[in-house]
Amino acid sequence: MTDALGWRRKFGVIAPSTNTIVEPDFYAMGVPGVTAHFSRIHIRNQDLSSDEGFENLLVQIRAEIGHACERVLTCEPDFMVMGMSAETFWGGVEGNREFVAQINGITGLKVATGAEACERALHLYGARRIGVVTPYQPIGDENVVRFFSELGFDVVRIKGLRCPTAVSIAHVTEDELRAAILEVDGPDVDAIVQCGTNLSMVRLADEAERWLGKPVIAINAATWWMALRDNDIPDKIHNAGSLLRNH
Repeated sequence: MTDALGWRRKFGVIAPSTNTIVEPDFYAMGVPGVTAHFSRIHIRNQDLSSDEGFENLLVQIRAEIGHACERVLTCEPDFMVMGMSAETFWGGVEGNREFVAQINGITGLKVATGAEACERALHLYGARRIGVVTPYQPIGDENVVRFFSELGFDVVRIKGLRCPTAVSIAHVTEDELRAAILEVDGPDVDAIVQCGTNLSMVRLADEAERWLGKPVIAINAATWWMALRDNDIPDKIHNAGSLLRNH
């Protein structure tokens, strides 16, 4: 029997318990017949005020992610989507491959990650030199730069907002994000990438593409785009950036 609402695909989505942005973002980009079913990774200590705190968040994610996957499998999803991004960049290209293999090993399903989605989008646009905005501490930014550099992209500038807690990432204002975009932009930048699924950037990225005349890739939009297209769902979505509107 086909699911009454998810008659095209049911996505199992994994997100940190502290994340308040990725779930409404995915729902806002919804298309008929596709449903997203969230399972939360319990974050007990959300302190991100230092590199050590940031690494501790990833320790918590690694300890809990298997349980989150097992819980969402009970709704019998067709595909997995990662509603978090730091772990998908960690360890560079090989780290992302190992992460994907881990999720596939637990669930038996293919998976969309933010890191791979951004890679695909940048290749699609023919971009090589990029500016990056993140909510991370320096150690997180180092892993983002490593991932893109290993793929041959030149990270011209990166702005880490150094949010003090996991929840506070969602408190970053549109004005702050606009300033960060402008800080990493320049004539030497082909495209801008935003990491961190708890930053509210989808609508602003869509607007920023019009001001700047270049791709501005919000990670939640890119991840959702990868999930849809990997499942042969071609629907175009407006107000979420050129990736979902035109590709």
